[in-house]
Amino acid sequence: MSDSLDAADLQALQRGEKAALDRLMVRWQIPLRAFLYRHLGHDHDALDLAQETFVRIYRHRDQFRSGARFSTWMFQIALNLVRDQARRSRRRPTDALDAGPEPVSESSPPADLERAESVAAVRSAIAGLPPDLREALILSEYEDLSHAEIGAVVGATSKAVETRLYRARELLRKQLQKWIRT
Repeated sequence: MSDSLDAADLQALQRGEKAALDRLMVRWQIPLRAFLYRHLGHDHDALDLAQETFVRIYRHRDQFRSGARFSTWMFQIALNLVRDQARRSRRRPTDALDAGPEPVSESSPPADLERAESVAAVRSAIAGLPPDLREALILSEYEDLSHAEIGAVVGATSKAVETRLYRARELLRKQLQKWIRT
């Protein structure tokens, strides 16, 4: 259902109907920001890049290939923005202004503490993956894209995506061994 709505809205946008962009933004802003947050780890940066993604969608609306999925094109634009930002930050590193997650209070139940620790461990392990493995894993596990769709986003074959996912999961399994219950 969403694919046909996306295609119709993109065609309307290409014809000059600016309200079509609003519909796409309403439909995709939350999934896009979640995708970007998983890559960046900061909500402010995710919001900035989500807005830039929609700006680029508008600017390049005529370059969308008929028959392609809008979500694949959108994630590809967003991923390119993430990669650009990573390159810029490597050239000009800055200290983070935020102090990180707030400390958990002493009165939290043990189960909540363990869950918070395991969630933090998973996030940290995913963030520590090489970019190509992290991208494939996030697109597969969180965005539920097929290997072919992931390949279209990251510019790889389905087999390469399968290999990246295998390697990412193996690295995570090793890093998170203490959290895996057998």
